Amino acid sequence: MEYKDYYQIMGVARDATQAEIKQAYRKLARQYHPDVSKEPGAEAHFKEIGEAYEVLKDPEKRAAYNRLGERWKSGQEFQPPPEWDQGFEFHGRPFSQTDASQFSSFFESLFGKRHQSGRPGQAHGFDLKGQDSHAKISIDLEDIFLGGVRSLMLQHTELGSDGRPQIKERTLNVRIPKGILQGQHIRLAGQGSAGQGQGKAGDLYLEVMFKPHPLYKVNGKDISMELPVAPWEAALGEVVQVPTPQGSVDLRIPANSQSGQKLRLKERGIPGAAPGDLYVTLKVVLPPAENEHAKAIYQEMRQKMAFNPRAKLNG
Repeated sequence: MEYKDYYQIMGVARDATQAEIKQAYRKLARQYHPDVSKEPGAEAHFKEIGEAYEVLKDPEKRAAYNRLGERWKSGQEFQPPPEWDQGFEFHGRPFSQTDASQFSSFFESLFGKRHQSGRPGQAHGFDLKGQDSHAKISIDLEDIFLGGVRSLMLQHTELGSDGRPQIKERTLNVRIPKGILQGQHIRLAGQGSAGQGQGKAGDLYLEVMFKPHPLYKVNGKDISMELPVAPWEAALGEVVQVPTPQGSVDLRIPANSQSGQKLRLKERGIPGAAPGDLYVTLKVVLPPAENEHAKAIYQEMRQKMAFNPRAKLNG
């Protein structure tokens, strides 16, 4: 889909005040209203203006949209960046799926699907609980073995004295439960959107994501890794040291092991009432024949070992 430049559609500058945006919308809405305008494509343009105004009139959604403008220009192929959902809280009225479907796929990809749980409009003068907020938190794999508290910085928006939205930051101390899994949520009570009247603030839900690790991959409760071994360790069998997130352990490599063979370290995966396992995939690494002595050893092996790795390919 194409990136939509809402400022260009509204005919206002990117630093326009909220009052200027509202004034521009009223003017354009009168000009292109289907019941009034006779211009070709007036109805489609009227709908496009309404979509742009839905975003730019909301300081929080406008601030989030502005971040995307640093990467895309009008007409370019658009794909929301992976970090679009990370660290940005929307405290305003969420869009329902019906609201979002009234506009373009560009609009829905940004604001529709992430707000399906929204409530309808709220009347003033009532004590209403604030909206729940959602964000993602990326943690190191080692954090889930130790647990503990870590600091998290989140962004939100508020109107400045000049009427323009400003991004503010706040820091929260988050307790990471030992053994939490990727995709699970941490609930921070009262850290969401403020309520109306005497209503309580909503909650903040943090979806846990694991940062990429140079050694390990995670699959549910299990962890896997690739372990380089020397040819003689694989052929003769050996006890070697294997790093795990909880420290190094001894692993017995059976004799005549091959590259790709998997060994299991029981209950060395994600901790919990039923801990996961750590799976080690062997990778036989050959010493380089970089000097005459090493070459002589390989020559001797070729002469004395009747070994054809392609024997089974010949039928």
